[in-house]
Amino acid sequence: MKKNIFLLAIETSCDDTSVAIMCNNEVLSNVTATQKVHENWGGVVPELASRDHVKHIIPVVAESLKVAKIDLSQLDAIAYTNGPGLIGSLLVGAMFGKSMAQCLRVPAIEVHHMKAHIMAHLIGDSTPSFPFLCLTVSGGHTQLVKVNDPLAFELLGQTIDDAAGEAFDKGAKILGLPYPGGPLIDKYAQTGNPHAFVFPTSNIEGTNFSFSGLKTALLYWVNKQSKAFIDLHINDICASYQHSILTQLLNKLETVAVAHKITSIAIAGGVSANSELRKRIKNMESNGYKTYIPILQYCTDNAAMIGITAYYQYLINDFATTSSCPSPRLNW
Repeated sequence: MKKNIFLLAIETSCDDTSVAIMCNNEVLSNVTATQKVHENWGGVVPELASRDHVKHIIPVVAESLKVAKIDLSQLDAIAYTNGPGLIGSLLVGAMFGKSMAQCLRVPAIEVHHMKAHIMAHLIGDSTPSFPFLCLTVSGGHTQLVKVNDPLAFELLGQTIDDAAGEAFDKGAKILGLPYPGGPLIDKYAQTGNPHAFVFPTSNIEGTNFSFSGLKTALLYWVNKQSKAFIDLHINDICASYQHSILTQLLNKLETVAVAHKITSIAIAGGVSANSELRKRIKNMESNGYKTYIPILQYCTDNAAMIGITAYYQYLINDFATTSSCPSPRLNW
């Protein structure tokens, strides 16, 4: 009879302290503590984030074990995010995870944050068939990745400047919306006209993305408008700005899918929670694609995605060394 593998996974790459307990590829618990302190600053403050991780990590670990009804003695390994991310935040999770693994005398497993976003699709039984193409969109990354098997990834395209998630958040800030603004653009856009205003869509050659010019164009446009005009047309402005971001994402995605003859399409990362992106990805099924859209709790940063990645690494004994350190800019 196959032995069940119990893993405790830690995610602290940015401003969410998350801990999950896995039994093989199933999630037994996935507990996350969010940080409200950054709302006062309009963005994540790295020093404050790392301090809050120190405050939250032990209670979140305890709660996750309680929800999963698992004792420390049952754990086979401890996994943690080792990059990319904020170095102070990464250090909290990595040092806690390594120390815990040493105390329990079990292996420690380092997990790549962006690969984990993609691997969230392998939680449970309803998983994509290989190979599949994943559009991974978050606050710090925008990537097109061909996934050949659970541990074989091929980066086909990425942003050359800003990420799509940053374009959403910075665009919201330009419009005077509170942090985090990306979800608010999505909310207002739902009742707006995406063709009311025209914002540029980058048309750089190849498979890469660019969003810095769009943010600049929005800033110049907003500076020419009155606050009253912005307030009156906020729904249409958000819908039009969002339309420009999503048009670039979807155009590149379909171009790469055709070039590589891939018909299984997935999305991942925080921006995959965007309702319009989810709808437009679903609409690709009318063109013969099979699409995979993660449930909302696995879109934003969470420990379950770290856990599922660690499970497959555990199967091949891909363990961390005692000298390894987290990296804020971990190579793909």
